Amino acid sequence: MSPDASSWRSAEAYDYLDDLPAADLAWEYLRRNPDYQRDFQATRSEDEDGDGVARWGLRFPGRSFA
Repeated sequence: MSPDASSWRSAEAYDYLDDLPAADLAWEYLRRNPDYQRDFQATRSEDEDGDGVARWGLRFPGRSFA
């Protein structure tokens, strides 16, 4: 999940954030969080029960973490 850092100082690169609904804006920041990235990767393993991602308040329709 490495973002393209070539234009990180460019305000134009972030103009799209002005028009995002609250849920999409929250996702833009959450997906960059290293703790979330770690928990997400853990849920991809077959041994994980999904508690790591569940603590972030996320739901994935069609996927059971029970």
